Formats: sequence, structure tokens, C-alpha cells
Amino acid sequence: MARNNKNNFQKPKNGKKSLLLLIKSLKPYRWAVVVALLFAIIGTVIALILPNLLKDVGKEIFVSTRGLPINLQKVTSLCIWLLIMCTVSSVFSYFQGFIMSGVTAKITQRYRTLISEKINKLPLKYFDNSSYGDILSRVTNDVSTIGQTLNESISNVITCVTMFVGSLVMMFVNSWQLTLITLCALPISMGLVLILVKFSQKYFVKQQKSLGELNGIVEENYSAHNIVKTFNAEQKAQNDFEKVNKELKTSAFMSQFISGTMYPTMNFINNLAYTIVCVVGGIMAISDPLFAVTVVAFVEYMRIFNQQISQISQISSTLQSGAAATERVIEFLSEEEQPIETGDKVTLENVNGLVEFKNVSFGYTKDKQIIKNFSAKILPGQKVAIVGPTGAGKTTLVNLLMRFYEIDSGEITIDGVSTKDMSREYVRSLFGMVLQDTWIFDGTIRENVSFGTKGLTNEQIEHACSFAHIDHFIRSLPGGYDMVLDETANISQGQRQLLTIARAMVNNAPMLILDEATSSVDTRTEQQIQKAMDTLTKGRTSFVIAHRLSTIKNADQILVMKDGNIVEQGTHKELLAKGGVYADLYNSQF
Repeated sequence: MARNNKNNFQKPKNGKKSLLLLIKSLKPYRWAVVVALLFAIIGTVIALILPNLLKDVGKEIFVSTRGLPINLQKVTSLCIWLLIMCTVSSVFSYFQGFIMSGVTAKITQRYRTLISEKINKLPLKYFDNSSYGDILSRVTNDVSTIGQTLNESISNVITCVTMFVGSLVMMFVNSWQLTLITLCALPISMGLVLILVKFSQKYFVKQQKSLGELNGIVEENYSAHNIVKTFNAEQKAQNDFEKVNKELKTSAFMSQFISGTMYPTMNFINNLAYTIVCVVGGIMAISDPLFAVTVVAFVEYMRIFNQQISQISQISSTLQSGAAATERVIEFLSEEEQPIETGDKVTLENVNGLVEFKNVSFGYTKDKQIIKNFSAKILPGQKVAIVGPTGAGKTTLVNLLMRFYEIDSGEITIDGVSTKDMSREYVRSLFGMVLQDTWIFDGTIRENVSFGTKGLTNEQIEHACSFAHIDHFIRSLPGGYDMVLDETANISQGQRQLLTIARAMVNNAPMLILDEATSSVDTRTEQQIQKAMDTLTKGRTSFVIAHRLSTIKNADQILVMKDGNIVEQGTHKELLAKGGVYADLYNSQF
């Protein structure tokens, strides 16, 4: 049973549900949002009063056309009120924007935190089947789009609705006849908006998807740029990039073009309505000249009314983009997690290192078994080498031992205790690892060597580096152990591997896993590393995945794997004497 996410995210099936999930993300900050929306409503209502005050000023001035004196005191008072209301409306709008910016910043931070936590809960098989670039796009582009949508749309929706309703009321107050004429254009405008939204939504979804694919291609090409160069595959990489880039261009163009046609279409209908209202209003002003001032105020309210319709169409475009981004983020957050570990978990008081595989079977898919009824017993302190042709199941065996994957049947025990009875974190803490693929993060050499191990002294770190034959090289660098390693650091792949070996040494775990740990060093350094490894593995149960068989001659036991099974087992000399699979592999190398 998969662990339920505490936020109870469900995978969305359509854009409407995605939009609801987008709005639901505001729930933890509902009171701040309510305050911001109240500020927006108050500021909007005040702004709606301004044209009516202007009408009153116009009436006072219009009196002068009939030979009557202007009431300057009243005009001055009205102008002061206009200034005060403009200022108050602006202040409320400012605070509304300030609050919503804070809320959206917290929401995007929360989404990124949820994604980061989710990454740690997902099984390894998810990453085996997913593009790192696409995951990165969800963390960066999609979450940023969600924040932008919430910041620009939620308060604007309330403002638009308030303006829409308020301006409509004020239009009726000023002239119900002209209002009816204006409303005749509303069904046409809204119908066009709904049609355009329907057509553009699919392109917004495709745009976000293409953006994720593009990030994946860029990440792959730049992280393996030397491989692309080596195989003269620049053109292929460029073609792959151009293909997805073209798809992104098409979807971005269509989504923006269709949503962009909303404004000019609405503008045309609005201008047509303005013309009709002005003509009809002019005719009505013939019998009542003072009505001309009302027409001016009405046209201003009509402008506000039509502006909200156009604004709503633009908001709909932003909401569509936000809904598409939300769908991708929620899809990721709703991915099946590793099974929850319940009950009390066992820990070992003293780890001896007796490891036993009992009839273990495993397959990455149900219809394709990689490990088949595998059994082996490794005694405490033994150095066990695992060899075999590509695809024999060597790395898979280690993944099962570390519980990166769960076995389909059988049992793996450490000192007689099943690894299923221990927590994953505890099982992994029992092993130090040196992998073929080195991993160095941005930080000092000292921080890289001590990664994952707390409370280390400088002497312990330097002692481990000395054992790994990297101490002299480190001291020759600018800054020595405090030199920061980043993408520009000029250290070789072999030197990086030596650092990871030193990292395993300071970890001081009771058991070791070495996956072709000397594959990136020269022969002389390899010999030095082997001596250090002999010291490191002494008294520790060690699993060595080896392709270069020269590195495992002194192994206590060699397991020869083929098609997921152990086909031979013994020491180097014993297996050579048998003249079987191991002998063939060894002779093919030497």
C-alpha cells in the first residue's frame, strides 16, 4: 500500500479539475487571501465612485453655460474628494498586491518543498523511467508558472468581478436605455471568449509538456557534452533539440495567438458599442442638454465595464497556463511512493557481516525476471567479488541488497535478520559505497569527503585522503582541503574517484560495496588503491563488482553470475582450474 501524501493530492483528469486544485492551494493562506480580496474590493468600489463625482463636477460647470454662477466651493470640495478617493484606492491596491505577492511566494516555496520531499519518497524505478530535465522543469518552470498565475489572476478576478458588477449598476443608475444597448454586445463577447478558451487550452498543456522535454534534452546534452563530441553526434543532438523546440514554438505560438486574438476581437465589439451609445446618447441629449454630462459619465462606466470583459479574457489565458502547470506538478506529487514501513524495525547491536541471499527472485517488470532463485552465503569479513557478462544481474544484486528495489520473492538477511525487518535507512547505513559514476557536489573538498558522515575531525578526513592516495594532490591545489569544487574545477575523473573512495573510508561502515571503484584511474594508482582497499576491507564484509578481473585475484570468494544465477563460485585459482565461465572471462582479458 503506497504512503498517502499528507496533502491528499489526486491526479487531475482535466483542466477544470486542475484549476480547482490551483485554487485549493490557497487554502492554507485563506485569511491573508480574504484580507487581500477585501482590500481589492474596497479599492475597486472607491474607483467606481470617481466617474460619478466627475459627473457632479461637470454638472456644476455646465450650469455656467446657462448664465448662472459656478459654485466654486462645491467644485473645490468635489475635486478634493476626487483626490482623496484616488489616493485611498491606490493605497488599498498597493496593500492588496503586497499581501498576494507574499502568499504566492509562500505557495511556490511550499510546492518546491513538496516536490523535494516527494523525490526522497519515490522508488528508484521512477527515476529510471523519467527524464531528469522534465523533473527539473516541474520544480522550476511549472512552479514559477503557478506562482505567477496566482499572483496575477486571483485578486484580478475579484477586482474584475467587482468592477464588472459595480460598473453595470452605475450604468443602470445613469441610463437604463444606454445600458440595454451595451448589454446587447455582452453575449457576443462572452461567447467568443469561451470558444477561444476551449481551443487554446490544449495548446497550453502541450506547451508545458514540450518545455519539460526541452529541458530534458538540454540537461542530457550538456551533462554528456564530451560524449556528444566524441561520437560526432552534434548534428543529431541539434536535430533532437530542434524537433522539440519546433513543437514548443508551435504550441506556444498557437496558445498565445488564440488567446491573443481575444483582445482585438473584444476591442472591435466594444468600439462598435461605444459608437452606438454615443450616437443614441447624443440624440437623447437634444431634448435634455444636461444629459450630455451623464453620457460622459456613462461612457466612462461603459469603458470600465468593457475593460473588465477584456481583462477576464486575458486572465483566462493566464489561468489556463497555470492549470496546465498545476496538472504537471500534481501528477508528479501523486506518483506512487515507496511502500510505507510500519511497526518496530530491528537494529543490530554488533554487525558481524554475515549476509545471505535465500532463493531471491526479482524483475524490473513482472514479465522479465533478472534475478532467478538466487542463493548465496557470504561469511563475516569476506571479500566477495561479483563478476559476469553485461546484463548478468551484478548491479541489480547490489540494488536489492541496499533495498533500492524490493525483491519479488525470497529473503536477504544480515546476521540472520531479514533486511525487510530493518528500515531502509538503517540497511543503507550498514554499507559504505564507491560507485563507478563519481558524484561531487558544489562545495569544498573537505565537505565532499565528509558528505553523509557527521562529527569528523580534519585529521580523520586527511588520514582517509592519504590512504586513498589523494592527499598530496589536494595539498597542491589552491586552498588545499578548503578549495571549492564546482563545474570549473580542473580535476580529472580519476581524481574525483579517489575523493569518493576517501569518502567511503571516513564513513567507516561495517560493510562495503565497491562497484568497479578503480575504473577511472591508471594502473599505478590502481595498485595503490588496491593496497588501500585491502586495508579498508580488512575485517569487513565487502562486495566488489568487477569488470577488470585483475582487481579481484585476492578475493576470498568470487561469484560468477550469468542470466541472474550463480553459475560458478570459488577463489581465483579454483575457478581458473575449472576452466569454465570465469576462466573464459579471465582469458579474454589477458
